[in-house]
Amino acid sequence: MVLGHAESAVLAFDVGGTDVKAGLVDPSGNVLGMRRVPTPLDPLNPGEAVLDRLAGLADELASEFPDIPAKAAGVIVPGIVDSVGGIGIYSANLGWRNFPFTAEAEKRLGLPVAFDHDVRSAAAVEHAFGGSKEFNDVVVMVVGTGIAAAVFSGGVPVTAGGFAGELGHAQVPDPDAGAEPTGTEATRTEATGAAILEAVGSAGAIAKRYSRKSGNTVDGARDVLLRSQKGDAVAARVWADAVDALAFTICQCVNIIGTEAVVIGGGLAEAGEDLLEPLRARVDQILDFQRRPRLIQAQLGQDAGLLGAALNARALLDGAR
Repeated sequence: MVLGHAESAVLAFDVGGTDVKAGLVDPSGNVLGMRRVPTPLDPLNPGEAVLDRLAGLADELASEFPDIPAKAAGVIVPGIVDSVGGIGIYSANLGWRNFPFTAEAEKRLGLPVAFDHDVRSAAAVEHAFGGSKEFNDVVVMVVGTGIAAAVFSGGVPVTAGGFAGELGHAQVPDPDAGAEPTGTEATRTEATGAAILEAVGSAGAIAKRYSRKSGNTVDGARDVLLRSQKGDAVAARVWADAVDALAFTICQCVNIIGTEAVVIGGGLAEAGEDLLEPLRARVDQILDFQRRPRLIQAQLGQDAGLLGAALNARALLDGAR
């Protein structure tokens, strides 16, 4: 995978809610000195704490590879991101608001920095090199503990100042409408019988809903799927509810922006055809005259975000950003 035309190496940092991935990426896309460390959590200075950790990782990589100097860095983070302004607008999990990531990262690293959203950057790599590269109108959905997405229209990413692609918070029919709300079900809109997609269709929601309904603890969504395949009616219903919610949102994308292909990534995508086959069938049932989108499992795995950060940094060197 060749990341642009410049011959210099770049630093890549993928900041997640749990871990930070870092590496030195050469022009051929080889990740050198990969590191994975816990994301620092500082409620008083959340953005500064993250960047201080990145600066330390950069020093480690420079010491390990003294003959391969980095000429730029790519930093990607979760939440609402204004990549043009270089601002981390909001992260619910990590705690910053309106933090000037680009300016502060450049101070610490002494390099030009390309700053962007984690899912959007991973999706750009997936779209450029993965199974959806033949399509122009694509949604890349990362379905894990939560749900985030990136939208491409006419081959161009739709960012809307960082607010596009929040599909996890899109409303879907609530499969528990009429039931007595419990726990964290404040996400439900009682007047309309709606829930947010993330509360029904995410891997985290599948495990939580099954445990609540059955009284049995499970390791995760994969455990629920296995139980459904062994005849557990509650597990089968919870899994079907997740498929219905995901299909509903995919069909909304098809109707509103004419989506040709949907790439499913994240932990839930590891179910493969056990997820995609019923999802395709449900999408086909819901749609009428509209074209059927191609549903594709993500191909580039857990390092797509890191490669996306490197691609952003490479584009900065190439003068494309």
